[in-house]
Amino acid sequence: MLKLYGYWRSSAAYRVRVALNHKGLDAEQISVHLVKDGGEQHKPEYAGLNPQELVPALIESDSKGEEADVVLSQSLAIIEYLDEKYPDNALLPQDLHDRAIVRSMAMSIACEVHPLNNLKVLQYLSKELALDDEAKSAWYHHWIDEGFRALEKQLIKHSGQYCFGDTVTLADLCLVPQVYNANRFKVDLSPYPNIVRIVENCNRLDAFINAAPENQADAG
Repeated sequence: MLKLYGYWRSSAAYRVRVALNHKGLDAEQISVHLVKDGGEQHKPEYAGLNPQELVPALIESDSKGEEADVVLSQSLAIIEYLDEKYPDNALLPQDLHDRAIVRSMAMSIACEVHPLNNLKVLQYLSKELALDDEAKSAWYHHWIDEGFRALEKQLIKHSGQYCFGDTVTLADLCLVPQVYNANRFKVDLSPYPNIVRIVENCNRLDAFINAAPENQADAG
């Protein structure tokens, strides 16, 4: 039994939802509202579960419904755990070199682009540094463009229907949520035709459709 603590518009939770869907795994979805009442992720009940006070968090229970001692956090760690424990519909290639390339593309988004544009950073820019919306938007666009320029070059070399050849991988799970947010913040994606093409291909698949933010029970 799996429980996923997330939020409908969290990019990191979005990645994990796609992974679960891709592997045909059922998980109880528990919403942690990142804005209401100052953010439910900061409340003692959730902070006790995940001291990082971030979503997602995954708990796997045994067949008796007893929760495991370990709560998994950080979306890439969760996805790799699921990929190793449930190897059907693998999200990483078997070849060592290919696997490193996919991880590189995934991390360029999850570790370079996303952290500079996630909610807590944007809130800090507004509240602590008193940046107005125009300055905050410029910050967001700058880091998206820097990351996407590099990724687009990798995709010219490695992509097929998806980021790495014609099989969905961890890189696609990271790319689709980041493009969702880029569209939300009105980033011009015309310089990145491979990124746009791959995301369109992914968004035709049920695993991605059913994980989309607007299709979550807590969307609103």
